[in-house]
Amino acid sequence: MAIVRQRVVNNRRDSIIGLEYEQDGQSKLAFVDNMDDFNAYEYSVLVTDLEADLLSLFYHYRDRADCENNFDELKNQWGWGGYTTQEIKSCQFMSRIIALIYNWWNLFVRLAIPEKHHEAITSRPLLLSSIGKLTEHSRQKKMTITSTHGDTTLIKKAYSRINTFFNELKLIAPQLTIQQSWNLILAKAMEIFRVKIDDNNQNELPVYT
Repeated sequence: MAIVRQRVVNNRRDSIIGLEYEQDGQSKLAFVDNMDDFNAYEYSVLVTDLEADLLSLFYHYRDRADCENNFDELKNQWGWGGYTTQEIKSCQFMSRIIALIYNWWNLFVRLAIPEKHHEAITSRPLLLSSIGKLTEHSRQKKMTITSTHGDTTLIKKAYSRINTFFNELKLIAPQLTIQQSWNLILAKAMEIFRVKIDDNNQNELPVYT
C-alpha cells in the first residue's frame, strides 16, 4: 500500500476555499480568500501487489483511471449499455452506431479544442448550443453561427480554429484525393499528440489510413 500526495494547482486568484471543521461539538465553516500562501493537496491510497517503485505505481494508477473514465463516459453520457431488448443483433447494431458517433464526435472536438479531452457532458452543450444561418449572395454562401453558450471566449477560439483550417483545406482539396483530405483532417485533429512526440525527440509520427 502506498499513499500519494499531489498538490492541487489553482490558477484563479479570486477563488475562495471553504474549510469545514468542528469546535466545541459544533460544525463550523471558514472561508479562505487569500490563496497566495495556501497549498491544497489531493491524497490517493494505492493498494496493489505489484513489485514496482512508487512513481511507476502512480503512473499505472493514473493511466488506468483515464481508461476507466472513457468507459464511464460511454455508458453514462452516450447510453452505451442498459439495452432493454434481448435481441443480440439489435444490441450490436446500436452499440456500433454509438461507438461510431462517439469516435466522430471526439475527433471533431479535438479539431476544435485540441488541448485536452472534453467529455460529452461539457462538449455537447458547448458546441451544439448554436444557431446556424446560411446566406447566399453573388453565388457565394456564408454560414453564420450564433452560440447560446456562456463561454464565449472558448467558443470563439474553437470556431476560429475550425474555420481557418477548413478554409485552408478548401483551397487545396481539389488537388487531393478523398483519402488525402481525410488524412489532413485527422492529422489536424491529432495535432496535439504529434507535438508531444516531437517534444520527446521521436521521429516516427502516426500514419492515418
